[in-house]
Amino acid sequence: MVQQVTRGIKISVETTYEGSFYKNYKIQYAFGYTVTIENQSKDSVQLNARHWEILDALNNVEIVSGEGVIGKKPVLKPGDSHTYTSGCLLTSPFGAMQGHYSMVNFTTTKNFKVTIPTFKLSAPFAIN
Repeated sequence: MVQQVTRGIKISVETTYEGSFYKNYKIQYAFGYTVTIENQSKDSVQLNARHWEILDALNNVEIVSGEGVIGKKPVLKPGDSHTYTSGCLLTSPFGAMQGHYSMVNFTTTKNFKVTIPTFKLSAPFAIN
């Protein structure tokens, strides 16, 4: 598990290898990740958007940006947390992801970014 705190918002990420399959004559490696967003600050905040950079071992980079996470824009009061699970496909058995969440602080009405720490995606058979 990797963790990082930005402006009182703690991000924790755990990953899983889900398996591989062929799609359009290319092998795809499926990974899952579970993110917990915990508000350790004294202010209520809302997650409005996400930005991901997904890198595989072949130097392919995929950028994914959009509103919310899995269709939700969670509001987190002090002490609250929100956990969700999602996934990605890579063309190699290992890679990494990193990014940030765009959030708003309800007390100050200011937007801010919360860093999603870099986490590795590794198929168990590919680890030395």
